Amino acid sequence: MAEISVLFICSGNICRSPTAQGVFEHKVVQAGLGERIFVDSAGTHGFHIGSRPDSRAQRAAERRGFDLSRQRSRRVEVDDFANFDYLIGMDRDNIQALREVCPPANYDKLSLFMQFVATADVDEVPDPYYGGTHGFERVLDLVEQASDALLEHVRDRL
Repeated sequence: MAEISVLFICSGNICRSPTAQGVFEHKVVQAGLGERIFVDSAGTHGFHIGSRPDSRAQRAAERRGFDLSRQRSRRVEVDDFANFDYLIGMDRDNIQALREVCPPANYDKLSLFMQFVATADVDEVPDPYYGGTHGFERVLDLVEQASDALLEHVRDRL
């Protein structure tokens, strides 16, 4: 059983949070911590339940060696607040939506992904859904940076 669990969250769970899940899982496994850290993703809305990640997100991730193909979209569930140690939103809207359903005792588990990067020039991972492919590349740049920082943070808790 994993010692630490991380849930990445965006709106529909087809672009940013699956990318974060795929990148972070990859880095966790590379660090030899795959048995100790559990990673998942979900959406604040149920627009795409059961869908694979956006094909543009999958292609961008694949070009960098990350596989998102096994993931399926799901919506955040009430039990997630108790079952996960970290519930990490991609933007402030995600955090606000989570706060509306999160039991107050679990507020301390909520955080923005980019807050783990001390030198970040942004505090949110922007939604690339309505833009071009460059948006998915930007998401990967930010997610890779934040994943490295989060892994260091989580490693200190193990």
